Amino acid sequence: MKKLLVRLAASALVALPLLSGCTSIANYIGFGDDEEKAAASAKKVDESAQSLAQKGMNEYQLGRYFNAVDYFDKILNQYPFSPEATLAELKSADCKFFMGRYADALGQYKDFEDHHPTNEAMSYVLFQKGMCNYLRIDRVDRDTSYASEAIKQFKQLLRQFPDSPYAPEAEARVKAAQDFLAQHEFFVAEYYLRRGKLPESQGRLKYLLTLYPDCTLAPRAKELLTQLEAGKAPKTSFLSSLSKIALPDWMLFRKKKSEPQAQEPAAKETQAQQPQAQ
Repeated sequence: MKKLLVRLAASALVALPLLSGCTSIANYIGFGDDEEKAAASAKKVDESAQSLAQKGMNEYQLGRYFNAVDYFDKILNQYPFSPEATLAELKSADCKFFMGRYADALGQYKDFEDHHPTNEAMSYVLFQKGMCNYLRIDRVDRDTSYASEAIKQFKQLLRQFPDSPYAPEAEARVKAAQDFLAQHEFFVAEYYLRRGKLPESQGRLKYLLTLYPDCTLAPRAKELLTQLEAGKAPKTSFLSSLSKIALPDWMLFRKKKSEPQAQEPAAKETQAQQPQAQ
């Protein structure tokens, strides 16, 4: 009986390779399973992340950002360490930007900057950070913090990537935002003037001319300051319509074509081509 059992065991070992064309004896009797299962699981994850990324990009290119962001966020939630996660981080922020969710987009662009400081898309990310604030600038008689933040972020782009294709537009938008802040200072100076607070009005005008000497309102500011210093304050409002003035058109501040400038940037208020995150 013992001899029979030995022969049966030996014949079973010989037949094991025939049970599956690609299954080893070690796998069949329980050795080596973990390593191969882990590899198969990783492959499945990669394939799933790739599928989500492809679907997300298809929706994104069609301008269906609400659908696209769902795919990108799934990658970030389910496969945060997959090769597609970096792309998903950037495109999720882009979707929210084009959906008008600027605060959410800004947070994700900042996270991308922190996580991937050497990524080839960094100049684009810095530009988009500026745009998230720039597009929230309101009227001169309201909160101006978005203009200040936009200037700060565009200047970061200009310092780090002066030759970036986004630099010319960033520079023009900086000038437009600065002109907006100058309008705000002029509005405050006129506010003080109407209330008879002449020293405060003069202080604001001097501040305006010091910070923004080349702004479009500089001639009017100089004229009003000269009148105040001569003791000839105007009796009527010098700024009757400025409270309705919003951000000036940044295109007015672009360099002329005769002046050297980099390639026209792709990222504006509308969908465009961006660098691929690696």
